[in-house]
Amino acid sequence: MVNNPFQYNVFDRIKGFFLQKSALSRLMLINIVVWIVVMFVNVLTWLFAKNDTSLMLDWFAVPANLDTLAHRPWTVFTYMFLQEGFGHLFFNMLVLYFGGVIFLQFMSQRQLVYTYIVGGLTGALFFILAYNTFPVFEDAIYASVALGSSASVLSVLVSAATIRPNYDVNLLFLGRIKMKWVAIILVVVDFLSINRSNPGGHIAHLGGAFWGFLYTWLLMKGTDVYNIFKFHSHKYKKRYKSETFKSPDYNKRPKTDEQYNKERAEEQMAIDDILDKISKYGYSSLSDSEKEFLFKQSKKY
Repeated sequence: MVNNPFQYNVFDRIKGFFLQKSALSRLMLINIVVWIVVMFVNVLTWLFAKNDTSLMLDWFAVPANLDTLAHRPWTVFTYMFLQEGFGHLFFNMLVLYFGGVIFLQFMSQRQLVYTYIVGGLTGALFFILAYNTFPVFEDAIYASVALGSSASVLSVLVSAATIRPNYDVNLLFLGRIKMKWVAIILVVVDFLSINRSNPGGHIAHLGGAFWGFLYTWLLMKGTDVYNIFKFHSHKYKKRYKSETFKSPDYNKRPKTDEQYNKERAEEQMAIDDILDKISKYGYSSLSDSEKEFLFKQSKKY
């Protein structure tokens, strides 16, 4: 029997990706495991002649009806990990991987997790508000639910496209295209599809895209809204206060040319060390602090 090195290479890389301790691999793994559990439960219900394949949807998909939502508030979170079928799962994970890899080149793993979750929550908010606001959904509100990670995934992709709109990617059949056009095309398609099939899903997608853009736009203006979560951690609380609320010292003497040049030389040495690390081990080998340092340096030029 002849071994296929290409096949080994592919499966070895997939295995290595899911074994690494990264936020992206963990988010994808959670989605896959949840899908497997849902399929397992569906088979069991069928074997016991229950014929109730909506069991998981009833308890974990987010409902449009506010009364039902009040009894199942956890669904605004669980729905973003619940996929309807293998095709749904495969496409969402493909886009999450594509957008997540680019996202992590410019932002941290903590920011990726928060963008996924808050983007999903924003998608749920858009879905619920739309179904309780627009008259066209009046008759469907009691039976409508939203599920899937698409809103979270689109939030990550739009965030990556916002921070680096001219980043070139190669897509099958489309060739080389800039990230901003990938994001714009997906958002426009979702908007134009609202009055066709799955209107609630497309509205949720737009909510996720909105958050991805808003968060990154604020970040580029100098405000990282995720810093609010640091108040819940003793590890970060002291650092957050000292960096954010420290009053400026107006009596401090200005730097001399010698001090300035020394600091610039030290910064350049740090940049060179990080770039050397990237060339040897890849961008994923950088710590969150090193990525943040590169991002702050890039804003100076």
